[in-house]
Amino acid sequence: MAFQRRRQHHNHQHRLRVVVPIISAVFSALLILFALLSFLAPSPSDTDHLHHPRRITSTDKVDGPTGVPVFRVQRDGGKLDRDIWSSRNAQFYHGCSVASSKFAKAGDVTHSNRYLAIVTSGGLNQQRTGIIDAVVAARILNATLVIPKLDQKSFWKDASDFSEIFYVDRFISVLSKDVKIIKQIPRKGGKSLTPYHMRVPRKCNEKCYQNRVLPVLLKRHAVQLSKFDYRLANKLDTDLQKLRCRVNYHALSFTDSIQKMGKKLVHQMRMKGKHYIALHLRFEPDMLAFSGCYYGGGDKERKELGAIRKRWKTLHISNPDKERRHGKCPLTPLEVGLMLRALGYGSDVHIYVASGEVYGGEETLAPLKALFPNFYSKETIASKEELEPFSSFSSRMAALDFIVCDESDVFVTNNNGNMAKILAGRRKYFGHKPTIRPNAKKLYRLFLNQTSMTWDTFASKVRSYQRGFMGEPNEVRPGRGEFHENPATCICEDSEARTKKDSVPRKYGKGDSLTRKEVMVSDDQNDEDDPEWSDPDDDEDQRGLQDKELNNGTVLDYDSIISEEPELEEMLSD
Repeated sequence: MAFQRRRQHHNHQHRLRVVVPIISAVFSALLILFALLSFLAPSPSDTDHLHHPRRITSTDKVDGPTGVPVFRVQRDGGKLDRDIWSSRNAQFYHGCSVASSKFAKAGDVTHSNRYLAIVTSGGLNQQRTGIIDAVVAARILNATLVIPKLDQKSFWKDASDFSEIFYVDRFISVLSKDVKIIKQIPRKGGKSLTPYHMRVPRKCNEKCYQNRVLPVLLKRHAVQLSKFDYRLANKLDTDLQKLRCRVNYHALSFTDSIQKMGKKLVHQMRMKGKHYIALHLRFEPDMLAFSGCYYGGGDKERKELGAIRKRWKTLHISNPDKERRHGKCPLTPLEVGLMLRALGYGSDVHIYVASGEVYGGEETLAPLKALFPNFYSKETIASKEELEPFSSFSSRMAALDFIVCDESDVFVTNNNGNMAKILAGRRKYFGHKPTIRPNAKKLYRLFLNQTSMTWDTFASKVRSYQRGFMGEPNEVRPGRGEFHENPATCICEDSEARTKKDSVPRKYGKGDSLTRKEVMVSDDQNDEDDPEWSDPDDDEDQRGLQDKELNNGTVLDYDSIISEEPELEEMLSD
């Protein structure tokens, strides 16, 4: 027995001497393989980049440390105690832009020997702001306005004149009681009256026009103001603000051919479903390059966008991470999709996208299309033959997008440029239709940590962060921001109907309308998180400069800053 035990012990030791080296060798090989993979793998910031986006589906999930799914994107929008297609309390507000009894008729104040001409600047919507303000400037000067000349020399290179985009006769007739408007400067004594060319500073108020332009007008009788954009102060007398609204919302309309095609596009979207979202994506290469943001595309992205950014010599070197943290970067298409899903919009929702060339092309759009397969643009719902009269003219194509976005049930902007501002103000004036602007500053932090939480937690936080950014009444304090975006002077409350509703006792739940206190909370959040977008379509640093002017009382002449960078004013002005 003792011999047998010694023999078994010897065999056991022999097996150990054979097995241990094999285990050690396998373990060492695994360590080497792991080290190689770690070395060759891209950095975390480069794995979620634009050119190889992570495809999201309704069943997509991210596993937590225990292997339990913690982040699963829902296919539907979930059950919410609110209507996602309308704004709270919108029924108590309406547009009001009728002139007061103190506002004299144009025939009583217009001087027969004063003519004001203007030349607009930038893309369609930047030019629109110039046209609106030109009418008000003519009224301040008691002058006859000559139909504005559109910018035909900028980056857009659109040869269209005013009458090819806007309905001239309506423009003249609707405003006939406010400002006298003519199609061209008349001849005096058989000779053409040559206007004196000059420029006024940004944010020029009534006194500024009376001191700078009126003396020249009295002497020369005709003045032409060039690069006329943002040349009128944001805050004016109430009747002048209401005149701005009458121009913007009633007098300035597109030509019959543009409106007919625009309505056809809207009809196509309506045929696909009861509701649709219009998304102004703004994810073009030039937009991203100008913003100085980085989206994890590695050296390829840095080189491509860096080469474009060199066009603007006056731009400072940016800190991409800082720009994203401060909410100054457009969301990626995937992030936009996740935000919309969290806000309650399911995969069956139809989306119309107004966008130029998307950086990264179809690969960048793939995650958004996976979340919302019903994905359209004017090129996909209209034939080449239908778009042919417009396709060679950037402003006319932009006008078609404008109409479809304006008529949408929900409008989503991914960058607070001119089109977004004009549409935001217009949608408030005509019934406060939902207009979503991402709270990019807070959403960025949320997207960074999304995989560490459940979908319900993520969606709840998105809805919380977006309060104050949904286009509802009283989100923004009167007088704050651009007037074209927040035309508070022209928004009236039906106080009688509001009082009647408030007097009805009711139980407060999640779905109830915001209380006055909640509105102020929303407004405070809006103040805190409203980013000063580095946006070339707002004439680049224009928004930041305006804020400095308003907050510090310092008048800045923006022209002197960018006089050597004409493309800086024109590129991407939508």
